[in-house]
Amino acid sequence: MAFNKMWYTVALGLLLPFSYAHTDFFTSIGHMTDLINTEKDLVVSLKDYIKAEESKLEQIKKWAEKLDQLTDAATKDPEGFLGHPVNAFKLMKRLNTEWGELESLVLKDMSDGFISNMTIQRQFFPNDEDQTGAAKALLRLQDTYNLDTDTLSRGNLPGVKHKSFLTAEDCFELGKIAYTEADYYHTELWMEQALKQLDEGEVSSADKAYILDYLSYAVYQQGDLGKAMMLTKRLLELDPEHQRANGNMKYFEYIMAKEKEANKSSTDSEDQMEQETEVKKKDYLPERRKYEMLCRGEGLKMTPRRQKRLFCRYYDGNRNPRYILGPVKQEDEWDKPRIVRFLDIISDEEIETVKELAKPRLSRATVHDPETGKLTTAHYRVSKSAWLSGYESPVVSRINTRIQDLTGLDVSTAEELQVANYGVGGQYEPHFDFGRVSPVFCFHLFLLHKHCVSLFQMSDVSAGGATVFPEVGASVWPKKGTAVFWYNLFPSGEGDYSTRHAACPVLVGNKWVSNKWLHERGQEFRRPCTLSELE
Repeated sequence: MAFNKMWYTVALGLLLPFSYAHTDFFTSIGHMTDLINTEKDLVVSLKDYIKAEESKLEQIKKWAEKLDQLTDAATKDPEGFLGHPVNAFKLMKRLNTEWGELESLVLKDMSDGFISNMTIQRQFFPNDEDQTGAAKALLRLQDTYNLDTDTLSRGNLPGVKHKSFLTAEDCFELGKIAYTEADYYHTELWMEQALKQLDEGEVSSADKAYILDYLSYAVYQQGDLGKAMMLTKRLLELDPEHQRANGNMKYFEYIMAKEKEANKSSTDSEDQMEQETEVKKKDYLPERRKYEMLCRGEGLKMTPRRQKRLFCRYYDGNRNPRYILGPVKQEDEWDKPRIVRFLDIISDEEIETVKELAKPRLSRATVHDPETGKLTTAHYRVSKSAWLSGYESPVVSRINTRIQDLTGLDVSTAEELQVANYGVGGQYEPHFDFGRVSPVFCFHLFLLHKHCVSLFQMSDVSAGGATVFPEVGASVWPKKGTAVFWYNLFPSGEGDYSTRHAACPVLVGNKWVSNKWLHERGQEFRRPCTLSELE
């Protein structure tokens, strides 16, 4: 017998700092904030080391200046100088004792404190995986939000508080990471940007020859033989002895001659070449295009007639005693599926408490692997999450009660409160919150199916970070202190496939949310199933 899960989700938004040994830093802004403190501590330690070195050099400098004057006077009249017994004594003393002390001072290593601190802090440093993950996040943001390399390199992003830019060396590093992933499209984009910045006169340690080497090969891999030859010629102008470039040029010339001999100028071949060149732009599936358009706010717009059906209201939880005198503000986000938002539903103090409880437990979010049946990390879900039980804190218990009061559903069979923080370019690509194995009767569905979702927004996001529904064209944008609610299942227990949704990458800012999934079990009399599958 197969079982369905019925889910409700609640999402909230937050912000924090911490200190942990390495654990996928790039997947959580919350964890990365602690790296700022680590780096600040290292800067303080480095400045202390510089002061110590400066103090040491100052002592040596004073000693040198004093002896310079003394030896100048002594060398002019050595016998007369040494005729004074005090000068004779002091010469013996300096050479026997003081020069030895100076030697010890020169040899003294002032870096011990800094090196010791570095050794301690290094265990908290990000590794190659983090650097690669952060680089891939930038490439993902570039694609999702249609950003050109120059805009991204110059840091011209909406809503930024601390503007930053990429150096030619940074651009080269992004291109190299794309290259190692055989992503020649992005390799070309970022190597060209690095080259452009060097051509504009930027002073950098990046080498044009290295950049052209990567760039020419990336272009060749995408089928543009003419451009690859042009770039290789430019490389050979810089380094005529470049072994690989000379070999590549001979090979390119051979391929070009072979194409001419085979008379590749036919219409069919030209069309084929154009198609090969078009590989430069990734061929996303239709859902992917919809998803990215919605993330950019370019989705389908509701007709005025449908918009008139959306309202805002004061909601008392169907005459719930807790909300009769103090109803909450509720507004419709979408009609089908019905998505509603509760405003001012969680306070800043509650948000901070939830974040503080979650921070020590945050770990990389996982997905279910259908082949192995095990939980595993995935590139399409970049975030960290933690689970909080009601008995751990009165605040969590109060949030659970609030969800039950406002949804009218039983939370005793629900999952724990999940708190999630999205990292650099953090996202969760289109997915369902319910799962099916085979058709079942309504009274069996309650065992596993997620019935609905409550999503608490615990932070504002400057740009990006929307929750989108590609099937219907809905976009729900983060707003701190609010909660978004929808049903994943029809009352019959059948999955509502229009609720397929995704968390867009965060372009600028820090996204914290809290989710509450309510299972169908326990809702038999609160939301009775119907005879129709789609009702």
